[in-house]
Amino acid sequence: MLRKTVIVHIPNEHLNNAATFFIKKANEFTSHITVSRENNSVNAKSLLGLLSMRLEYGMSIELTAEGNDAEEALTALEQVLSPANHN
Repeated sequence: MLRKTVIVHIPNEHLNNAATFFIKKANEFTSHITVSRENNSVNAKSLLGLLSMRLEYGMSIELTAEGNDAEEALTALEQVLSPANHN
């Protein structure tokens, strides 16, 4: 199992669109992926789960992946949340 702490660098007004893209990207991988914040963890492939996290700009989350493509999944999902992809 791999873990990565990621800071959300998407402006709040763009988070719903980014969440949809995040879910689509997560579903490209076979690994089981979770998003965690505080004591709450959700399936990274679930839009309702991700929206329930109430992510905000600057928030720290933990991504966890387990499976054959776990490393690639975490790298790709981190890039979705990185400022280089969201101007």
